[in-house]
Amino acid sequence: MPAVYLETFDDGPGGWLGWESNMLGPKALEACDGAVTSRGPWWVDYNHAPPGAGYLHVLFALTTGRRLSEALRVAGGANRFIEQDMPRDFTDARITVRLRGELETRGAALCLLVQSSLNGVTVPWMLTGQPLRVAESWTRQTMTITGDESQWTFLGARHDRQDNYNHGDLADALRDVNANIGFMLFPINVVPMGPLEGDPHILRPVEDYPVWRSKLPDGYVMLDEVSIEFATGDA
Repeated sequence: MPAVYLETFDDGPGGWLGWESNMLGPKALEACDGAVTSRGPWWVDYNHAPPGAGYLHVLFALTTGRRLSEALRVAGGANRFIEQDMPRDFTDARITVRLRGELETRGAALCLLVQSSLNGVTVPWMLTGQPLRVAESWTRQTMTITGDESQWTFLGARHDRQDNYNHGDLADALRDVNANIGFMLFPINVVPMGPLEGDPHILRPVEDYPVWRSKLPDGYVMLDEVSIEFATGDA
């Protein structure tokens, strides 16, 4: 039988976490009553700034590779995806989530991100063709991991991250998602607060110049359950 990953968060975050910044790394999610919560304001992730696909907010992330740093262990707790030796072949998998929240999207959408390491670089693909809805009441929604590239956006990288992120074939990336998955708000509208000297995409928002938070998404999202039905049982 094909493998099924099920995380109900009844016993902690199960390896799921948020992200503080490139410098500070991962952070713990709020965990209460069998759910985890990601709450704004969120870090402005500039790793994929133009010439990449744009900026994003990291709400929920899960490491799928077999190696965990101490920072990941502290922030996310026991990673049950890794402990249960779940497959990393996401080809034709079905991902179902139960979530709720109150969210000012301001033009962004909550989408699945998958990242794989191919030939020594991270290959980031965002499933922008199947965004998740966030409502005040609980909803259960399912995404099908298709190999149709029209459903996806390749994120690329900013000028100084080209050695870290690069293009890779979507089918190859899905066959071995050996880095991480997550749910991100993308694209977000980064607007400098006041005059700015220099290219904003070369500089780092928030770190190098202030931004209008009123233009960015805000609110909270609660994740109650994540289920992944793999088309294959092979790890």
